[in-house]
Amino acid sequence: MKLQWFLLFLISFAEAQRETYIIHMDRTDMPRAFDDHFQWYDSSLKSVSDSAQMLYSYNTVVHGFSTRLTVEEAKLIEKQEGILAVIPEVKYELHTTRTPEFLGLGKSVSFFPASEKVGEVIIGVLDTGVWPELESFNDAGLGPVPPSWKGECEVGKNFNSSNCNRKLIGARYFSRGYEAAFGAIDESQESKSPRDDDGHGTHTSTTAAGSPATGASLFGFAAGTARGMAAEARVATYKVCWLGGCFGSDILAAIDKAVEDGVDVLSLSLGGSSPDYYRDNVAIGAFSAAAQGVFVSCSAGNSGPSSGSLSNVAPWITTVGAGTLDRDFPTYVTLGNGKKFIGESLYSGKPLSDSLIPIVYASEASNSSSGSLCLTSTLNPAKVAGKIVVCDRGGNSRIQKGVVVKDAGGVGMILANTDTYGEEQLADAHLLPTAAVGQKAGDAIKNYISSNANPTATISSSTTRLGVKPSPVVAAFSSRGPNFLTPQILKPDLIAPGVNILAGWIGGATPAGSDSDKPHVPFNIISGTSMSCPHISGLAALLKAAHPDWSPDAIRSALMTTAYSTYKNGEAIQDVSKGLPSTPFGIGAGHVNPMAALDPGLVYDTTTNDYFAFLCALNYTSLAIKVITKKDFTCSGNKYRLEDLNYPSFAVPLETPSIRGDENAAPTTIKYIRTLTNKGTPSTYKASVTLKSPSVKIVIEPQTLSFAEANEQKSYTVTFIASPMPSGTESFSRLEWSDGKHIVGSPIAFTWT
Repeated sequence: MKLQWFLLFLISFAEAQRETYIIHMDRTDMPRAFDDHFQWYDSSLKSVSDSAQMLYSYNTVVHGFSTRLTVEEAKLIEKQEGILAVIPEVKYELHTTRTPEFLGLGKSVSFFPASEKVGEVIIGVLDTGVWPELESFNDAGLGPVPPSWKGECEVGKNFNSSNCNRKLIGARYFSRGYEAAFGAIDESQESKSPRDDDGHGTHTSTTAAGSPATGASLFGFAAGTARGMAAEARVATYKVCWLGGCFGSDILAAIDKAVEDGVDVLSLSLGGSSPDYYRDNVAIGAFSAAAQGVFVSCSAGNSGPSSGSLSNVAPWITTVGAGTLDRDFPTYVTLGNGKKFIGESLYSGKPLSDSLIPIVYASEASNSSSGSLCLTSTLNPAKVAGKIVVCDRGGNSRIQKGVVVKDAGGVGMILANTDTYGEEQLADAHLLPTAAVGQKAGDAIKNYISSNANPTATISSSTTRLGVKPSPVVAAFSSRGPNFLTPQILKPDLIAPGVNILAGWIGGATPAGSDSDKPHVPFNIISGTSMSCPHISGLAALLKAAHPDWSPDAIRSALMTTAYSTYKNGEAIQDVSKGLPSTPFGIGAGHVNPMAALDPGLVYDTTTNDYFAFLCALNYTSLAIKVITKKDFTCSGNKYRLEDLNYPSFAVPLETPSIRGDENAAPTTIKYIRTLTNKGTPSTYKASVTLKSPSVKIVIEPQTLSFAEANEQKSYTVTFIASPMPSGTESFSRLEWSDGKHIVGSPIAFTWT
């Protein structure tokens, strides 16, 4: 016992003598014996310490890694070839987590509206409720509640009026539709109040407008100061989602009340199928909200990369897809043959040893026809115990697969993508050592297992890595166009960060949502278009504060026409599902660029009358139109055209000739009319097509538009002359108007059916 105590004392003493050092490496000096820089870094570290672990690896602005070393170990590693410097860590004040920095919100404060103006904007979030005790809802420094606010803080189980303040200015819950379907809410399982028992609503609301919260992280990952996109804006939450789902009647009631309460922005990270607009409760509620000046943003859905998998496609809704940040959480799989593969994970428990462990593919440890998916009770403990298990992604949640492996006696998991998910890697707070790997790595690992009698592997601890390139890329799960309901409207509208997003969580839930999970946490890292939607909601609030007279459509136009679709090197943003360039069916107009959106130059300002004409072009009856608009409107004898809706993007559906092989079929000619409104100084804009489609000739008339004053409007016509193409063909182009300072860009998507 004394010896054991003494050994523990030595270990503790050695750790106490360690400090954190930044090891700067000469990237060009990597020995040929290493396949990648991480192996080199790892070897350098192991040569001076058997126990030290990398905290981070750096690959862009600096090259090297950080770790904890004794003074003697630091001196030893400094003498190695390829080491540029070993610098003791300096404590800095952490200002932000990665999303605001990635979007450029911390670069030029002078460009953004004053905090008191942002404080006049109210964001309403329809979701699972709110956890008001978080630091993200601290109201320090905020002025009085805006006089326009008419809402309230409803009282219910675990929630009272004192839970609201000058930040969280309102909280309501809507459960009647849910209870009508499922019976009375079981208050032993969830709170019949605005209290969030899930975490999703707290995460989305703090993403949109959370106050700065220092020391935010998930088990040390993504450490920094968490803040929302519009950190000074006010938040009102509307709980519409319960354990059994979100019901249209509750959602519509919440939208109705939110507009009455006086919100300026509505954020809905929820969705379903896309029925006709007059049968879609979200579309119906959103139309009236937008008509009253409320900006409505919705998530595009998580059904990608399947074609036509979108939700929330009404043109008066801003539909948001998901992209990645330049941050990930790498972990490494080392096989018995020495090969290494990079994955991602947020597991923070006891790591596996450096020793190799037996590894098995789940399909070989199950009698189920879907055994590779690690579904509940499908693994044979006799074949899994003490081993790392490779599970294919799909069929059940990523976290649940780890639970299944753990329950069967497995000690680690490799979560392998199939063709559906390609090279996308999502980080989750797993319950056992895990590495989520792309399809190529997963296939290689499975091939190794099948070709070796005694395959082995191990999984390293995870770190946080910044400056990841390329970024952003389109998430595989992000729902894709085309818009099957109205093919002439291109959706999604744009993408925003939605992968591995750190934001507020709840005190009553665990990060993975499992009873066997880790301790409760105030912040969590999750992914989905649910996360990208509130980014746009918060940025819309910033634009509303800067330009209070702008309509919701003007704000949406500014966000879209200033979005970027290429990296700085000119290459197209990548789609991670296939490793190919993205298209407007994945990114819409592109990735949001808040700095540029504040000064877009020109906007496409769609009016309510434009939407009436749009509904007439759909051949909706007066009754159907009234269901949506709450107004009597009779379509006159005018020729209504979907092509004339004043939208910031173009979708051009084309018919394939009915006779195959008819090479002499006449080209199809379609005209689209658009109107631009000047939101800047007097200027002259010239049109250009920067990405030309070989199958379509594009004619713009006029090619020059001159604006003499603010809010002046000018119209133009785009004529598309399309050659016949086989059914299923897609082609893309891009139209830009520029005065030398501003670029007003619009994506164009062509489809032949």
